[in-house]
Amino acid sequence: MHDATRTPGGLLRQTWWRARDYAAVLGWQAAGIVSRVDPDTLRRPKNPVGPPVVLVPGVYESWHFLLPLATLLHDHGVRVHVLPDLGTNRHPVLRGASVLGQNLAAHDLRDVVVVAHSKGGLIGKLAMLREDPHSRIASMIAVNTPFAGSSHARWFVTPAVREFIPSDATIVALDAERTVNHRITSVYSWWDPHIPAGSALEGATEVVLDTPGHFRPLADPRLHALLVERIVGS
Repeated sequence: MHDATRTPGGLLRQTWWRARDYAAVLGWQAAGIVSRVDPDTLRRPKNPVGPPVVLVPGVYESWHFLLPLATLLHDHGVRVHVLPDLGTNRHPVLRGASVLGQNLAAHDLRDVVVVAHSKGGLIGKLAMLREDPHSRIASMIAVNTPFAGSSHARWFVTPAVREFIPSDATIVALDAERTVNHRITSVYSWWDPHIPAGSALEGATEVVLDTPGHFRPLADPRLHALLVERIVGS
């Protein structure tokens, strides 16, 4: 759980953290644009180990954004599936969950571990609840997901962001549904400028990272170690 004794510090420090967070975004987006990695290659490691993984990115993120995690897991022998059909993930959570469910069925995936960032965690949870009648998803590791929404979403006019308003019908419904929470690990930064209330999830396993920000935690060594331990070691 979040340690109440830790504080974000002064404005200058927060500004520095934000700058590093967005610099990371630009770097990863640029790397994704020039990447020539074939999704089919990610699904076929030379010596497969562990359960298959499906990566689900956040809003305005294509599957390339999570390429560093895909490469990490693929290099350890994990069969990694991505979701090009999500595009930059601007459509409602409901549609994203449908795309995920269809992908699971199309590839006949079983015992799946969903690894998601931000909005991707909402998509993953909804898929577990509504789009997975054959229980193909075994668990989910969600990174910096606004399970209870984000108060900052009210400042935006774009529907892709406003759906994170805490009173949004999908956010409220997902928060009330707790039957799958015990299969979710919520990994999140101790300070997230996009999700001021944090990513706590009742009944889930929670891991709080030392890296501040909304995006940079994706590169946190502790997250990488957790993914390898949970997936490769399972």
